[in-house]
Amino acid sequence: MHAMVLNKLRTALEWTELPDRQPGPGQIRVKVLACGVCRTDLHVVDGELADPLVPIIPGHEIVGRIDAIGPGVEGLNMGQRVGIPWLGHTCGVCLYCRMHRENLCDHPIFTGYTRDGGFATATIADARFAFPLGEAGSDVSLAPLLCAGLIGWRSLMMAGDGLKLGLYGFGAAAHIMAQVATWQGRSVYGFTRENDVKTQAFARSLGAVWAGGSDEMPPEQLDAAIIFATLGALVPKALQAVRKGGRVVCAGIHMSDIPSFPYELLWEEREIRSVANLTRQDGIDFLSHVPAMGIVTHTTEYSLTQANEALDDLRAGRFDGAAVLVP
Repeated sequence: MHAMVLNKLRTALEWTELPDRQPGPGQIRVKVLACGVCRTDLHVVDGELADPLVPIIPGHEIVGRIDAIGPGVEGLNMGQRVGIPWLGHTCGVCLYCRMHRENLCDHPIFTGYTRDGGFATATIADARFAFPLGEAGSDVSLAPLLCAGLIGWRSLMMAGDGLKLGLYGFGAAAHIMAQVATWQGRSVYGFTRENDVKTQAFARSLGAVWAGGSDEMPPEQLDAAIIFATLGALVPKALQAVRKGGRVVCAGIHMSDIPSFPYELLWEEREIRSVANLTRQDGIDFLSHVPAMGIVTHTTEYSLTQANEALDDLRAGRFDGAAVLVP
């Protein structure tokens, strides 16, 4: 197998030939067909997340086909197309797992962070955390759904049922959730970098009723806002934009420090919530709705050897939608 390996934090990934790996009990080996490039991959590479496994193969939006099955695996078949997400394993015995909140597991394993991921020609995964994908849709179009879609979905559910929804940071997750929210009958308000008219036009093309810079206030108060961007300064901005009793959801795994803000922005029962990881039920619920939603993922393809270029382009915001590596 070949992979793009992070050997040292804050350095470029290196093209590496590795011995073929065999799945152990309860595991599958997947031939990678496509792997999305997520902002969390940037956080891993840039050393912004604590205690990554290094060296590590990043990548956790994996679409592939099973080409080896370990002992004890049931319900999956050779050649079946599956998706491998960020949450790669949970202990099943801690308080949170027993409470059916496995996204908060005390002893998790994360794909592309504490277990090798999908910036490779093949990967090993826990069979219980692999989602059957069926045959509808291309490999590239499905890859962003495995994190941008799943985390976006959990964030949307946490935002509540409000009809006026603000999305801050109009990247891979927001471009998917704008379509989902519109399908649900909500009005979407897109917030981008200041003066980014190109991305604002992209947001409107996906159904946003208004799009502007994150420094602007929307034309009317919002019921809820989801912050996909990593800038902590957006939290008081979003609080200012939501109505009394409104909710602000912070969807990222990493965010810069939230600055102090006057209590009056939080008063009147406004809420701030964070989203941590996902559960397998999130994946089942979201992926079961995907065919009806008519989601069209906007992707920019890169070869596996161009992983560093894809990460740089993501960091600089050089494309709309999502980047996907194709081995």
